[in-house]
Amino acid sequence: MLAESPETDGFRHEAFLYAGEREFVAGASRFLREAVRTAEPTLVVVSSRKIDLLRKQLKVTPAKVVFADMAYVGLNPALIIPAWTDFVNAHEGQRLRGIGEPIWAERTAAELVECQHHESLLNVAFAGSSGFTLMCPYDTEALGVDVVAEARRSHPFITGRASLSTSEDYVGTEQLAGPFSKPLTAPPSSSVELVFGVGSLGGLRLIVWREAMCAGLDETRAEDAVTAVNEVASNSIRHGGGGGVLRIWQSAGTLICDVTDDGHMDEPLVGRRRPRLDASGGRGLWMVNQLCDLVQVRSFATGTTVRMHLRPQEG
Repeated sequence: MLAESPETDGFRHEAFLYAGEREFVAGASRFLREAVRTAEPTLVVVSSRKIDLLRKQLKVTPAKVVFADMAYVGLNPALIIPAWTDFVNAHEGQRLRGIGEPIWAERTAAELVECQHHESLLNVAFAGSSGFTLMCPYDTEALGVDVVAEARRSHPFITGRASLSTSEDYVGTEQLAGPFSKPLTAPPSSSVELVFGVGSLGGLRLIVWREAMCAGLDETRAEDAVTAVNEVASNSIRHGGGGGVLRIWQSAGTLICDVTDDGHMDEPLVGRRRPRLDASGGRGLWMVNQLCDLVQVRSFATGTTVRMHLRPQEG
């Protein structure tokens, strides 16, 4: 039996530490059976394999439990919070449960950092929510000790084999809401570089198209790259001091585009909130996240960098 949960009527964000698939299925199934008992709508976003394991364990999928494959929902980690936001908004006023596992061993180093940032931002995004319990599984057999340690810092609660307790290492919502300034790796010296400003976006778009085609992107993905970089560069001209620097290179079959300017961002959830139809702004980084496989935003006192990753379409 799981020990009594710490009392909270707000957002309860738990890191579920498990060792291997058997412990995952046992802990997640227990969580789901409790959701069924209390008639709480529940969204489960994990790998397709784990969805199959849970369905077999439960035998019959309860009507209020919905499954989604994290490989599609959260390929770009910045798209996970919007999915949870849609779920919460669709069940306003109800107690809710969720299971979300954005981190697995095969994530790239860049994806891992963004997933960890996402896990921290969940506390900011749902700080005002009531009655929403979200459990985030971490496989201690497959993940490094540093990843598990970071989970303890970003989750107020820790679930183990038979207990749920508060995390002594949790850093708090106020600290997590600050600008994300973890340094990015430096662009290679071989990267294509362009200083841009007012009147030079046409040339910028041509360079992005050329480099996208050289990287093996098809025309659709090349157009995505051009649109995304143009949007970020336009924001640099409007809000980042009138211009910036574009750098483009390839890495492991991925086109990477950096836009750096003198501006500063202090909105932790930038690009993660769906813009209202009547909003006059706020669509730029939202759209960029829809187009790219990964978007990394870093803001320092000296300026801001937006790094966009685009891979060729599979199949």
